[in-house]
Amino acid sequence: TGAISSLQRQLEIQESQLRRTKSEKEMLQKKLREQENQLQALSTKFCSLREEQKDAEMMVAIEKENCSLRQVVTEQESKLAEQKQVISELQGTVSQLRAEVLTSRHHIHTQQRAQEAIQSQAETLQHRELQARVALECISSRFERYRSKIIQATFSTAGSKPPQAEVTDEEVLEAMQKIINERMEFHQMLKQKGVK
Repeated sequence: TGAISSLQRQLEIQESQLRRTKSEKEMLQKKLREQENQLQALSTKFCSLREEQKDAEMMVAIEKENCSLRQVVTEQESKLAEQKQVISELQGTVSQLRAEVLTSRHHIHTQQRAQEAIQSQAETLQHRELQARVALECISSRFERYRSKIIQATFSTAGSKPPQAEVTDEEVLEAMQKIINERMEFHQMLKQKGVK
């Protein structure tokens, strides 16, 4: 957005300079027409004086003024050509700046669409993360209840001492393995005595 604002300011400056140059061109053209009219009037006057054979000094003065006006006209034409060149360059610059503004706007629209897509993906991932956390909490709660039941069943058998502190998983496994071994030994003993 900053780049577009900068380009738009440059575009406005160039367009202002273009308008000013066009105004100067029109003023120069007006002066040129006025001077051409003066030159034509002087030429007409000069011809009239020659026809009437007036004073020779007047004719010389008019001729000098005529040469001076021709020189001014030449200078004005040269300035007008320079102004046309400046106008052409300014128009090229304005076209380039407009193209850069359009390109920058296209890039910004593309970035906005990409950002919206990323935002949508982020929201989807957050939703999935929330679902995963809820599922994890549910599984953890079920696991803790199941572990509590295992501990309760393990340490509630005859001859077992209830735990006085937090029981680790290894201690639970050892207690269960002890019960299983004792049951297997008891089963073997019954089997040896012929009891079904």
